[in-house]
Amino acid sequence: MMVHERLRALGLIALAGLPAALVLPQPAATAPTVILDMDTVRHQPTTMGEDRHPIGTVESVPGTFGQACRFTFIADARSGFFTASARASAAWDQAAGLSFRLQGDGSANWGGLELIDGEDYALRYGYCFPLDSTEWRKVTVPWCDLVPELPAGRPVDPQTGYAPSGFGNLWFGKWWYWRDYPAHAFAVDEIALEPTVEVDRTDYTPPQGGTPRLLAKLRAKQPVTLVTMGDSLSDKQHWANREVLWSELLVGKLREQFGGEVTLVNPAIGGTVLSQNLVLMPQWLRATPHPDVVTVWFGFNDWDSGMRGERFAEMLRFATDRIRRLTGGQSEVLLLTTCPAVERWDTMEELAAAVRTVAEEKRTGLADVAAAFHGAAPEEAARPTLYCTDRVHLGPAGHELAAETVRQALLR
Repeated sequence: MMVHERLRALGLIALAGLPAALVLPQPAATAPTVILDMDTVRHQPTTMGEDRHPIGTVESVPGTFGQACRFTFIADARSGFFTASARASAAWDQAAGLSFRLQGDGSANWGGLELIDGEDYALRYGYCFPLDSTEWRKVTVPWCDLVPELPAGRPVDPQTGYAPSGFGNLWFGKWWYWRDYPAHAFAVDEIALEPTVEVDRTDYTPPQGGTPRLLAKLRAKQPVTLVTMGDSLSDKQHWANREVLWSELLVGKLREQFGGEVTLVNPAIGGTVLSQNLVLMPQWLRATPHPDVVTVWFGFNDWDSGMRGERFAEMLRFATDRIRRLTGGQSEVLLLTTCPAVERWDTMEELAAAVRTVAEEKRTGLADVAAAFHGAAPEEAARPTLYCTDRVHLGPAGHELAAETVRQALLR
């Protein structure tokens, strides 16, 4: 595109009538640095199915600064991406985040951004954005909103975590854990590094642990909303939970005990780990921006993917801070210890210990499900009664025990 157009976009054109020598550009420290202008189609679609057909098409369309790229995804493009390399440099470590111009398709769908390390594909980070507007708008992504999708990744922070200068791939699409893969489309223009990004840095740590604000509202018979983040132990669509589910039992218990309205929002997705659900938080926040309590219950899949105690604690701290920040401190957090399985009765105890540690540090509520299950079935022969036939997912007795454990935690 023309240099004049880019200067105009950055607000660097001199007032009309002034000589060229008097043009005074803004200091470089305050101006975004373009890393992909999107004038040229660089991203290419991956393929899917036995016939290896593309997951969609990309075309050049008019953008906000010259041309842009429009990505069109076919339905069911699970783990389908438009891929391109991004040669990150030390300048990325000096930036506060990145931005891009977005034109959605006007639907209720969401798009996905994926940044991946240049050498290690286990270091991959996700971000989701709404497509509900067909107007061009600027999307700004602070580094802290790029969430590591696998245990190998640490939160993005040039000083204390993953350095963004390590990124080597910038993709658009959705990895396997998104669940919903409708046909959708969006256009992207001018991806840039942002020298400064506004981030809410308020310390929302409460003066005491537990969920006292929720309890006060329950006692006053005021309506409350619970969000249950989790994996297949909480996912209503999972086969083991279609008849009985602990969160639904909990809602019934609270309604019966206090007499007020209790709304359940359940975004849990089977097979996922904690961090992947943090990527998708904006989806449920759109309709439920300030729930009274957010419960966090993970561990089995995290363990399978290589997550261990110290790193799990780090991710739980990140999760607690993210929930509080994105809800403006209005949501209390209740952490649940990792549930044992029959064949992993003690195996994942370090994950449960990490939950207890973070709950105390961050002054969240704590529902010690691990301790409750151990207390309910100290004898090995009794343990399968809490589970389904696979001895991992909960049976009716296990759901009841989990619900009662959470109820008691909310009342403390």
